Amino acid sequence: MSNQGKIVEAARRVMSIEAAALTEMANRLDGQFAKAVEMIMACQGRVVVTGMGKSGLICQKVAATLASTGTPAFFLHPAEGVHGDLGMLMKGDVVIAVSNSGETEEIARILPIIKRMGLPLISMSGSATSTLGRAGDLFLDISVREEACPLQLAPTASTTATLAMGDALAVALLLERGFREEDFALYHPGGALGKRLLLRVFDLMHTEKAIPAVSEDTLLKDALYEISSKKLGITGVFNSEKELVGVFTDGDLRRTIESGIAILNRPIAEVMNRQPKRILRDNLAAKALQRMEQHSITSLFVFENEDSRQPVGIIHLHDLLRAGVM
Repeated sequence: MSNQGKIVEAARRVMSIEAAALTEMANRLDGQFAKAVEMIMACQGRVVVTGMGKSGLICQKVAATLASTGTPAFFLHPAEGVHGDLGMLMKGDVVIAVSNSGETEEIARILPIIKRMGLPLISMSGSATSTLGRAGDLFLDISVREEACPLQLAPTASTTATLAMGDALAVALLLERGFREEDFALYHPGGALGKRLLLRVFDLMHTEKAIPAVSEDTLLKDALYEISSKKLGITGVFNSEKELVGVFTDGDLRRTIESGIAILNRPIAEVMNRQPKRILRDNLAAKALQRMEQHSITSLFVFENEDSRQPVGIIHLHDLLRAGVM
Protein backbone atom coordinates (compact mmCIF):
# COMPACT_ATOMS: atom_id res chain seq x y z
CA MET A 1 0.00 0.00 0.00
CA SER A 2 1.32 3.45 -0.91
CA ASN A 3 1.95 6.08 1.75
CA GLN A 4 -1.10 8.06 0.58
CA GLY A 5 -3.16 4.90 0.80
CA LYS A 6 -2.04 4.34 4.39
CA ILE A 7 -2.97 7.90 5.29
CA VAL A 8 -6.45 7.54 3.83
CA GLU A 9 -6.90 4.16 5.52
CA ALA A 10 -5.95 5.66 8.90
CA ALA A 11 -8.49 8.44 8.41
CA ARG A 12 -11.20 5.93 7.51
CA ARG A 13 -10.42 3.96 10.66
CA VAL A 14 -10.92 7.08 12.78
CA MET A 15 -14.25 7.84 11.14
CA SER A 16 -15.43 4.23 11.44
CA ILE A 17 -14.60 4.07 15.15
CA GLU A 18 -16.34 7.37 15.86
CA ALA A 19 -19.37 6.44 13.74
CA ALA A 20 -19.67 3.15 15.62
CA ALA A 21 -19.44 4.99 18.95
CA LEU A 22 -22.32 7.27 17.97
CA THR A 23 -24.44 4.34 16.82
CA GLU A 24 -23.88 2.49 20.09
CA MET A 25 -24.71 5.62 22.10
CA ALA A 26 -27.90 6.20 20.12
CA ASN A 27 -29.01 2.61 20.71
CA ARG A 28 -28.65 2.88 24.49
CA LEU A 29 -30.51 6.20 24.87
CA ASP A 30 -33.29 5.76 27.39
CA GLY A 31 -35.71 7.62 29.61
CA GLN A 32 -32.85 9.43 31.32
CA PHE A 33 -32.40 11.50 28.17
CA ALA A 34 -36.10 12.39 28.03
CA LYS A 35 -36.02 13.33 31.72
CA ALA A 36 -32.99 15.54 31.07
CA VAL A 37 -34.92 17.40 28.37
CA GLU A 38 -37.90 17.79 30.72
CA MET A 39 -35.61 19.05 33.49
CA ILE A 40 -34.15 21.71 31.20
CA MET A 41 -37.59 22.67 29.90
CA ALA A 42 -38.69 23.28 33.50
CA CYS A 43 -35.59 25.37 34.20
CA GLN A 44 -36.41 28.91 35.32
CA GLY A 45 -32.83 30.10 34.89
CA ARG A 46 -30.01 29.18 32.51
CA VAL A 47 -28.32 25.96 31.52
CA VAL A 48 -24.73 26.02 32.79
CA VAL A 49 -22.41 23.68 30.89
CA THR A 50 -19.08 22.87 32.49
CA GLY A 51 -16.15 20.67 31.56
CA MET A 52 -12.36 20.67 31.62
CA GLY A 53 -9.75 20.33 28.87
CA LYS A 54 -10.99 18.85 25.60
CA SER A 55 -14.39 18.25 27.19
CA GLY A 56 -14.45 21.94 28.08
CA LEU A 57 -13.97 22.90 24.45
CA ILE A 58 -16.89 20.67 23.50
CA CYS A 59 -18.94 22.18 26.33
CA GLN A 60 -18.41 25.66 24.91
CA LYS A 61 -19.89 24.53 21.61
CA VAL A 62 -22.79 22.76 23.34
CA ALA A 63 -23.61 25.90 25.34
CA ALA A 64 -23.46 28.01 22.19
CA THR A 65 -25.77 25.62 20.32
CA LEU A 66 -28.27 25.60 23.17
CA ALA A 67 -28.27 29.39 23.35
CA SER A 68 -28.78 29.81 19.62
CA THR A 69 -31.73 27.41 19.57
CA GLY A 70 -33.79 29.00 22.30
CA THR A 71 -32.31 27.58 25.51
CA PRO A 72 -30.41 30.23 27.51
CA ALA A 73 -27.02 28.71 28.30
CA PHE A 74 -23.41 29.58 29.02
CA PHE A 75 -20.11 27.80 29.64
CA LEU A 76 -18.52 27.78 33.08
CA HIS A 77 -14.83 26.90 33.31
CA PRO A 78 -14.58 24.65 36.39
CA ALA A 79 -11.05 25.78 37.29
CA GLU A 80 -12.16 29.40 37.20
CA GLY A 81 -15.28 28.38 39.08
CA VAL A 82 -13.38 27.62 42.29
CA HIS A 83 -11.71 31.01 42.00
CA GLY A 84 -14.87 33.06 41.99
CA ASP A 85 -16.78 32.24 38.80
CA LEU A 86 -19.22 30.03 40.71
CA GLY A 87 -20.84 33.34 41.56
CA MET A 88 -22.29 33.17 38.07
CA LEU A 89 -24.60 30.39 39.26
CA MET A 90 -28.03 31.34 40.52
CA LYS A 91 -31.17 29.70 41.80
CA GLY A 92 -33.19 28.21 38.97
CA ASP A 93 -30.19 27.16 36.89
CA VAL A 94 -29.57 23.62 35.65
CA VAL A 95 -25.98 22.39 35.44
CA ILE A 96 -24.64 19.96 32.82
CA ALA A 97 -21.26 18.70 33.99
CA VAL A 98 -19.10 16.74 31.54
CA SER A 99 -16.18 14.42 32.25
CA ASN A 100 -15.47 11.23 30.33
CA SER A 101 -13.75 9.62 33.32
CA GLY A 102 -16.12 11.21 35.79
CA GLU A 103 -13.15 11.88 38.07
CA THR A 104 -11.84 15.19 36.69
CA GLU A 105 -10.48 17.02 39.74
CA GLU A 106 -11.77 20.48 38.78
CA ILE A 107 -15.28 19.09 38.22
CA ALA A 108 -15.22 17.13 41.48
CA ARG A 109 -14.28 20.29 43.40
CA ILE A 110 -17.34 22.25 42.24
CA LEU A 111 -19.89 19.44 42.74
CA PRO A 112 -20.43 20.18 46.48
CA ILE A 113 -21.20 23.84 45.71
CA ILE A 114 -23.68 22.86 43.02
CA LYS A 115 -25.36 20.49 45.45
CA ARG A 116 -25.32 23.04 48.28
CA MET A 117 -27.13 25.53 46.02
CA GLY A 118 -29.73 22.90 45.23
CA LEU A 119 -29.20 23.14 41.49
CA PRO A 120 -30.34 20.17 39.37
CA LEU A 121 -27.30 18.37 37.94
CA ILE A 122 -27.13 16.40 34.70
CA SER A 123 -23.98 14.27 34.62
CA MET A 124 -22.50 13.42 31.21
CA SER A 125 -19.83 10.81 31.71
CA GLY A 126 -18.47 7.51 30.50
CA SER A 127 -18.95 5.93 33.93
CA ALA A 128 -22.17 5.83 35.94
CA THR A 129 -20.25 4.74 39.05
CA SER A 130 -17.74 7.60 38.92
CA THR A 131 -17.79 10.57 41.25
CA LEU A 132 -19.64 12.66 38.65
CA GLY A 133 -21.91 9.81 37.59
CA ARG A 134 -23.08 9.23 41.18
CA ALA A 135 -23.49 12.95 41.93
CA GLY A 136 -25.92 13.69 39.11
CA ASP A 137 -29.68 13.84 39.45
CA LEU A 138 -29.67 12.38 35.94
CA PHE A 139 -26.94 10.47 34.12
CA LEU A 140 -26.29 10.58 30.38
CA ASP A 141 -23.96 7.83 29.21
CA ILE A 142 -21.30 9.07 26.77
CA SER A 143 -19.00 6.04 27.12
CA VAL A 144 -17.23 4.69 24.04
CA ARG A 145 -15.77 1.25 23.38
CA GLU A 146 -12.46 2.75 22.22
CA GLU A 147 -10.87 6.03 21.26
CA ALA A 148 -9.95 6.59 17.63
CA CYS A 149 -6.45 7.52 18.79
CA PRO A 150 -4.33 4.36 18.29
CA LEU A 151 -2.53 5.10 21.56
CA GLN A 152 -5.87 5.34 23.38
CA LEU A 153 -4.68 8.62 24.86
CA ALA A 154 -6.11 11.58 22.94
CA PRO A 155 -9.87 12.12 23.44
CA THR A 156 -11.38 11.48 20.01
CA ALA A 157 -14.40 9.19 19.90
CA SER A 158 -15.33 10.30 23.44
CA THR A 159 -15.37 14.00 22.53
CA THR A 160 -17.37 13.22 19.39
CA ALA A 161 -19.89 11.34 21.54
CA THR A 162 -20.09 14.27 23.96
CA LEU A 163 -20.69 16.71 21.12
CA ALA A 164 -23.40 14.49 19.64
CA MET A 165 -25.14 14.17 23.00
CA GLY A 166 -25.10 17.94 23.39
CA ASP A 167 -26.51 18.40 19.89
CA ALA A 168 -29.20 15.82 20.63
CA LEU A 169 -30.25 17.76 23.72
CA ALA A 170 -30.32 21.05 21.80
CA VAL A 171 -32.43 19.63 18.97
CA ALA A 172 -34.82 17.82 21.32
CA LEU A 173 -35.29 21.06 23.26
CA LEU A 174 -35.75 22.99 20.03
CA LEU A 175 -38.57 20.66 19.02
CA GLU A 176 -40.17 20.78 22.48
CA ARG A 177 -40.20 24.58 22.37
CA GLY A 178 -41.67 24.69 18.87
CA PHE A 179 -38.64 26.74 17.85
CA ARG A 180 -38.97 28.00 14.25
CA GLU A 181 -36.63 29.24 11.54
CA GLU A 182 -37.79 32.77 12.29
CA ASP A 183 -36.83 32.35 15.96
CA PHE A 184 -33.40 31.09 14.97
CA ALA A 185 -32.94 34.08 12.68
CA LEU A 186 -33.65 36.47 15.57
CA TYR A 187 -30.53 35.14 17.29
CA HIS A 188 -28.51 35.42 14.04
CA PRO A 189 -29.52 38.79 12.55
CA GLY A 190 -26.10 39.42 11.05
CA GLY A 191 -25.78 36.07 9.32
CA ALA A 192 -27.00 34.93 5.94
CA LEU A 193 -29.82 32.98 7.56
CA GLY A 194 -30.98 36.03 9.47
CA LYS A 195 -31.10 38.09 6.32
CA ARG A 196 -32.93 35.35 4.49
CA LEU A 197 -35.56 34.99 7.21
CA LEU A 198 -35.93 38.53 8.53
CA LEU A 199 -35.73 40.81 5.50
CA ARG A 200 -39.04 41.50 3.79
CA VAL A 201 -39.64 42.74 0.29
CA PHE A 202 -40.71 46.16 1.59
CA ASP A 203 -37.30 46.54 3.25
CA LEU A 204 -35.55 46.50 -0.14
CA MET A 205 -38.01 47.63 -2.80
CA HIS A 206 -37.87 50.86 -4.83
CA THR A 207 -40.93 53.05 -4.42
CA GLU A 208 -42.75 56.08 -5.83
CA LYS A 209 -40.68 57.96 -8.44
CA ALA A 210 -38.06 55.22 -8.51
CA ILE A 211 -40.60 52.85 -10.07
CA PRO A 212 -40.07 52.70 -13.87
CA ALA A 213 -43.44 53.40 -15.46
CA VAL A 214 -44.89 54.32 -18.86
CA SER A 215 -48.41 54.40 -20.27
CA GLU A 216 -49.79 51.93 -22.79
CA ASP A 217 -49.58 54.42 -25.68
CA THR A 218 -45.94 55.38 -25.00
CA LEU A 219 -43.78 54.81 -28.06
CA LEU A 220 -41.18 52.10 -27.56
CA LYS A 221 -38.31 54.53 -28.24
CA ASP A 222 -39.55 56.78 -25.43
CA ALA A 223 -40.02 53.81 -23.10
CA LEU A 224 -36.36 52.95 -23.58
CA TYR A 225 -35.43 56.24 -21.95
CA GLU A 226 -37.48 55.26 -18.88
CA ILE A 227 -35.73 51.89 -18.72
CA SER A 228 -32.30 53.53 -18.97
CA SER A 229 -32.97 56.32 -16.50
CA LYS A 230 -34.33 54.07 -13.75
CA LYS A 231 -31.44 51.62 -14.24
CA LEU A 232 -33.43 48.50 -13.45
CA GLY A 233 -33.55 47.02 -16.95
CA ILE A 234 -37.33 47.10 -16.99
CA THR A 235 -40.36 49.36 -17.14
CA GLY A 236 -43.90 48.74 -16.10
CA VAL A 237 -46.72 49.57 -18.50
CA PHE A 238 -49.79 51.15 -16.91
CA ASN A 239 -53.34 51.88 -18.03
CA SER A 240 -55.31 55.03 -17.27
CA GLU A 241 -56.29 53.61 -13.86
CA LYS A 242 -52.60 53.30 -12.91
CA GLU A 243 -52.91 49.54 -12.99
CA LEU A 244 -49.98 47.42 -14.16
CA VAL A 245 -50.97 45.77 -17.43
CA GLY A 246 -47.57 44.69 -18.71
CA VAL A 247 -43.79 44.97 -18.54
CA PHE A 248 -40.98 45.49 -21.01
CA THR A 249 -37.37 44.55 -20.31
CA ASP A 250 -33.93 44.79 -21.85
CA GLY A 251 -34.37 41.20 -22.93
CA ASP A 252 -37.67 42.02 -24.60
CA LEU A 253 -35.91 44.82 -26.49
CA ARG A 254 -33.31 42.46 -27.91
CA ARG A 255 -36.01 40.10 -29.09
CA THR A 256 -38.19 42.89 -30.46
CA ILE A 257 -35.47 44.72 -32.35
CA GLU A 258 -35.16 41.72 -34.65
CA SER A 259 -38.48 42.83 -36.15
CA GLY A 260 -36.83 45.98 -37.54
CA ILE A 261 -36.03 49.49 -36.36
CA ALA A 262 -39.50 50.73 -37.30
CA ILE A 263 -40.89 49.00 -34.25
CA LEU A 264 -39.34 51.74 -32.10
CA ASN A 265 -42.09 54.07 -33.30
CA ARG A 266 -44.90 51.72 -32.26
CA PRO A 267 -46.76 51.89 -28.90
CA ILE A 268 -45.18 49.73 -26.25
CA ALA A 269 -48.51 48.00 -25.67
CA GLU A 270 -47.95 46.14 -28.95
CA VAL A 271 -44.76 44.42 -27.73
CA MET A 272 -45.02 44.31 -23.94
CA ASN A 273 -45.29 41.15 -21.84
CA ARG A 274 -48.88 41.03 -20.63
CA GLN A 275 -48.21 38.61 -17.78
CA PRO A 276 -45.85 40.41 -15.40
CA LYS A 277 -44.63 38.43 -12.40
CA ARG A 278 -45.44 39.87 -9.02
CA ILE A 279 -44.61 39.63 -5.32
CA LEU A 280 -46.34 40.96 -2.19
CA ARG A 281 -44.67 43.61 -0.06
CA ASP A 282 -44.86 41.51 3.13
CA ASN A 283 -43.30 38.43 1.57
CA LEU A 284 -39.82 37.42 2.65
CA ALA A 285 -37.10 38.82 0.42
CA ALA A 286 -35.92 35.22 0.00
CA LYS A 287 -39.24 34.42 -1.66
CA ALA A 288 -38.64 37.18 -4.19
CA LEU A 289 -35.25 35.66 -4.98
CA GLN A 290 -36.82 32.23 -5.35
CA ARG A 291 -39.43 33.59 -7.76
CA MET A 292 -36.83 35.39 -9.84
CA GLU A 293 -34.80 32.19 -10.13
CA GLN A 294 -37.91 30.20 -10.98
CA HIS A 295 -38.83 32.47 -13.90
CA SER A 296 -35.28 33.51 -14.90
CA ILE A 297 -36.02 37.20 -14.41
CA THR A 298 -34.30 40.01 -12.51
CA SER A 299 -37.20 42.20 -11.31
CA LEU A 300 -40.59 41.86 -9.69
CA PHE A 301 -43.28 44.47 -9.23
CA VAL A 302 -44.49 44.63 -5.64
CA PHE A 303 -48.14 44.74 -4.58
CA GLU A 304 -49.95 45.38 -1.32
CA ASN A 305 -52.13 42.27 -1.62
CA GLU A 306 -53.19 39.58 -4.08
CA ASP A 307 -56.14 41.58 -5.40
CA SER A 308 -54.30 44.84 -6.00
CA ARG A 309 -53.31 45.81 -9.55
CA GLN A 310 -51.52 49.01 -8.59
CA PRO A 311 -47.94 48.23 -7.55
CA VAL A 312 -46.39 49.91 -4.52
CA GLY A 313 -42.81 49.19 -5.56
CA ILE A 314 -40.35 47.14 -7.54
CA ILE A 315 -37.50 44.92 -6.38
CA HIS A 316 -34.45 43.96 -8.43
CA LEU A 317 -32.09 41.02 -8.14
CA HIS A 318 -29.21 43.36 -7.32
CA ASP A 319 -31.14 44.67 -4.31
CA LEU A 320 -31.31 41.14 -2.95
CA LEU A 321 -27.67 40.40 -3.62
CA ARG A 322 -26.49 43.64 -2.00
CA ALA A 323 -28.56 42.77 1.09
CA GLY A 324 -26.94 39.34 1.30
CA VAL A 325 -30.13 37.40 0.58
CA MET A 326 -28.59 34.33 -1.00
